Amino acid sequence: MKNIFIVLLIYSCFIFGCHPKQKKLSYQDMAQHQENLIRANKYLLSVDAEKIKAYAKRRNWNMKVTDSGLWYYIYEHGTGKQALSGKLAIFSYKSWLLDGTLCYSSDSLGPKQFRIGKGGIESGLEEGVLLLHEGDKAKFILPPHLAFGIPGDGIKIPRRSILVYDILLTQISD
Repeated sequence: MKNIFIVLLIYSCFIFGCHPKQKKLSYQDMAQHQENLIRANKYLLSVDAEKIKAYAKRRNWNMKVTDSGLWYYIYEHGTGKQALSGKLAIFSYKSWLLDGTLCYSSDSLGPKQFRIGKGGIESGLEEGVLLLHEGDKAKFILPPHLAFGIPGDGIKIPRRSILVYDILLTQISD
């Protein structure tokens, strides 16, 4: 939700503040415009959720959904340390689009690592890792607002893409 608000704020500033010949809009006009943007974003979120739900159902994945909209399914439980904020997480992974296009994989890029709570990774992926213990295998489906958002990553992930991750959390350390 925070990301949507930021996008709306930036978009509103661009629309209302950058065009020199545009007349000054009233507070009511701006409020109506913001309400329209919120309605449009809620619609997009519901469309994304329906796509994800259908995708998971076709694969018989018994997924749960967090309050932020992350879909997850822990299909193999490990016995290691729990992922906690401040710890270093290392995991192998594959990521792909809903159409099956492989985006990135630790098979070619090596394991991914990041310091939990310090950013530098998709917010949905970080949220998902926090649900895991060492040795857990999980599938995550990240709607665009928890992945690369409106612009994509400019390399392999198109604009507003839903991403699927299959990960194995291999190590949690200080």
